[in-house]
Amino acid sequence: MNAKDFIIRSSISHIIFITGGTKSGKSELAEHLAKGIKNISYIALSENNLDDKEWQEKIKLHRKRRPKDWKVIETTDLLSTLSKEGGPLLIDSIGGFVMESIEKEDTEWSTKMHLLISLLMKRKSTTIIVGEQVGWSLVSEYKIGNTYIERIGELQKRITQISKNNWLAINGRAIKIDEISIEIPI
Repeated sequence: MNAKDFIIRSSISHIIFITGGTKSGKSELAEHLAKGIKNISYIALSENNLDDKEWQEKIKLHRKRRPKDWKVIETTDLLSTLSKEGGPLLIDSIGGFVMESIEKEDTEWSTKMHLLISLLMKRKSTTIIVGEQVGWSLVSEYKIGNTYIERIGELQKRITQISKNNWLAINGRAIKIDEISIEIPI
């Protein structure tokens, strides 16, 4: 890193990015941090597939943990929601944005990803983003799985670059990765 990188990082947005694996505690950490923020809106970024009983149980657990005074926005259209919402947000989780565009060609995906990053950088309010950490295990035998892994990896790298605070949730513990890491030059 050089001095220019420090200047850019010190003036970046109010983004708090929390990433981790399945059942790592990332959503719980995001919710804990959000409880201290007035007038926060919770963006549940996924389709509500009523036929998927396991998914319905997961949604039920998330709803049960959320304070009743939080505004909840259930959507798959994050770009439109970010354009409309000016106040503090908790986005859980960014993988829904990737899935919403999984069938798009690479150029269209890249355009959407850059638009998302631009919208996030323009925000003046706190934005807490939860993201799935994938790709630490087996390589998918399916093209769609590998597309998801590559796109979420690229997107989360970019979100990390514009975030004020970056956390890794692992085994119910949280590590503030900004304090123990250096940025890898691209």
